[in-house]
Amino acid sequence: MSVNVNDKIRRLSAGRRRKIEARAKELIAEEMTLRELRKARKLTQVRMARKLGITQDGVSRLEKRSDLLLSTLQKTVQAMGGNLSLVAEFPDRAPVVLSGLTEDPPVGKHAGRKRSVA
Repeated sequence: MSVNVNDKIRRLSAGRRRKIEARAKELIAEEMTLRELRKARKLTQVRMARKLGITQDGVSRLEKRSDLLLSTLQKTVQAMGGNLSLVAEFPDRAPVVLSGLTEDPPVGKHAGRKRSVA
């Protein structure tokens, strides 16, 4: 016989249900879309557009994209006042914070120099 999740939840004590609901809210709050994050930071698309140097329509399109360059995501998060960090998670070890992926490339001796055509 199959078990319905709602039946299982009803059988829990009120205290246990409250704990589960509170944890569920925490988990939901940890995951947001860029749009939800912008709204949570109380920023408008117009204000974000000004900070990013793009149009309001550009912000709208950016928020709808499912595949962004890391540099674009980093700039967007920084425009909201935050910092972007990437974490790799594996089943057999603790999470690893990845470095060097979202930082600007180092400015070297030849950075920005264009070769002239002879």
